[in-house]
Amino acid sequence: MSKEIKDQVEQLLDNWMEAFNNKDMEGWSNTHNFPHVRIAGGQVSLWETKDDYISHFSKPDMFKSLEAAGWHHSKWVSRDFDLVSEEKVHVSVVFQRYDKENNPHSKFEALYVVTKINSNWGVQARSSLAP
Repeated sequence: MSKEIKDQVEQLLDNWMEAFNNKDMEGWSNTHNFPHVRIAGGQVSLWETKDDYISHFSKPDMFKSLEAAGWHHSKWVSRDFDLVSEEKVHVSVVFQRYDKENNPHSKFEALYVVTKINSNWGVQARSSLAP
């Protein structure tokens, strides 16, 4: 595996989590490529554009829903690179959600498909065991 690709994708995922924790919907959506697919909670969702994605997660506000469930922030537990090419990477991830006191309250596994489009890496698909 190319160290350069791994470093770029790890940085992307760090940016993804930082924007998510900062409740920065614009910054978070900038770490995605579109169309974007999410498989979770027994549903397959597809967003053709960044605007569609932001609109979906803003109504109702996803972060308010997470906070109501006790979420304050999330962290990566692990990120394993399963498939790597010059333009696509599959990353098996585990992430943990924490409350305000930094106590863990839920942990989920997921597969992220990260693609390189127009020289930019972005998460293009996620299959998660999170709701």
